[in-house]
Amino acid sequence: MPFYRFEGMKSYRFNPHLSTADGPVIEGETMYFRMVTKKAGTGAELHYHPNELIAFPLRGKGDCVVGKDRRIVQPGTFVHFPPYARHGLKATEDGDLKYLYIKDRTWTLIGAAADEALPQKARSAIEVQRDVKAGRYPGQKKAPEKSRALIEGLGVCYYPVIDSLEASAASGHCERWVEGTHIAFGFVESPPGHTEGAKRAEHEIFLYVIEGALDAQVGLKKRKAGKGDVIHVPRGTAYRWTVRKGGPARYAAVRSTQRLEAAIRRNGAANNWRG
Repeated sequence: MPFYRFEGMKSYRFNPHLSTADGPVIEGETMYFRMVTKKAGTGAELHYHPNELIAFPLRGKGDCVVGKDRRIVQPGTFVHFPPYARHGLKATEDGDLKYLYIKDRTWTLIGAAADEALPQKARSAIEVQRDVKAGRYPGQKKAPEKSRALIEGLGVCYYPVIDSLEASAASGHCERWVEGTHIAFGFVESPPGHTEGAKRAEHEIFLYVIEGALDAQVGLKKRKAGKGDVIHVPRGTAYRWTVRKGGPARYAAVRSTQRLEAAIRRNGAANNWRG
């Protein structure tokens, strides 16, 4: 299915021993695409995972750490968490934090605490839920010397793309893209009438509409996509969207990279629901 809305979808808390993050998830071929909410004053302890993560706040403020770099982030800035980077993200005390959460599928959605070894095999959400229900800690024994979390040499992982999501739109079509190890993130603004599309998508794409509306088609499916809608384009599928009259559109998009696609072909996508 190429069109989604997070409202009404089942919500999951995948890492209860590490994070208060709660929200629905869409599983693509190469990426997990989520909407996450953290209640004011709560969030994630320092942890890490082999897969890459992108976070883009839509509401609230976050107290964020990547490696040793700690900053307050808010809508308009996205954060890149490279593979194995030690990180944590908590909602500030003055309100809930809501953000897009995109992670590649070379590993499951389950991370490891920063002072623990990484398990030899990625744990599944089912295994973690089973341990929690039985009263067992779902992580590894504390062994800081065995941790593979990266703290140094990560570079600057914070990317301001706009001052505020309420800021005036760009005068023309404007794209700001950053490509990580496995995932490329884009913040796009488009005037009415602007069209994007291809007969065959080179990479898997997810798009989240922040403002405005698009006449969208993926394969044979069509939809007027408005604020809060998600568009999913599988790799190799025809797609097209045109900004509707009445105002510009603003959206966040991610696409897989050749490196990620090669890794998935070689090893398969991680099974987050393995029993």
